Amino acid sequence: MDRQGVIARRIARRRAFTLIEVMIVILIVLALGGLVAWNLMGAKEDADANIVRIQMNTFRDALRQFRFDHGRYPTDEEGLAVLWDKERMTDEEGLKKWKKLIEKPIPRDRWGNEWGYRQVSEHGDPDTYDLWSYGRDRQEGTEDDIVSWETEETDGTTGSGSASGSSSGG
Repeated sequence: MDRQGVIARRIARRRAFTLIEVMIVILIVLALGGLVAWNLMGAKEDADANIVRIQMNTFRDALRQFRFDHGRYPTDEEGLAVLWDKERMTDEEGLKKWKKLIEKPIPRDRWGNEWGYRQVSEHGDPDTYDLWSYGRDRQEGTEDDIVSWETEETDGTTGSGSASGSSSGG
């Protein structure tokens, strides 16, 4: 074999990647992909919680209008559905004044939970209501709950991930 052929083969061997080098590159790409996916997952959870806060603010505005129209918040029996469903109204006088306050029904939160609603608040001013979502984990009393009342850990702001400004309920 001539000298140039040997040199050409050595150069060709050095230009190719070894199996270990290829595996290291694949591992690096997978690790970066995992980090990106992890960060996007957190962003989706934050987006879902923000959508629930926006929906709670929609309820807050509709509940204020309902109180203005009827002189009270919906009863526990009527629930939030009375804001979009006339059939849920329990008193005859209210039926005459009823109007649709939420155009598109929102019977469940982002995670498929039914909304929690109580006409008389158990968290502060009894002249207000309680409104809550159990959050992603669907369990009461956990840190991902989104509530309309003030909680101790928030130092005067509305509760854990709650709808801002709805602690007054009215």
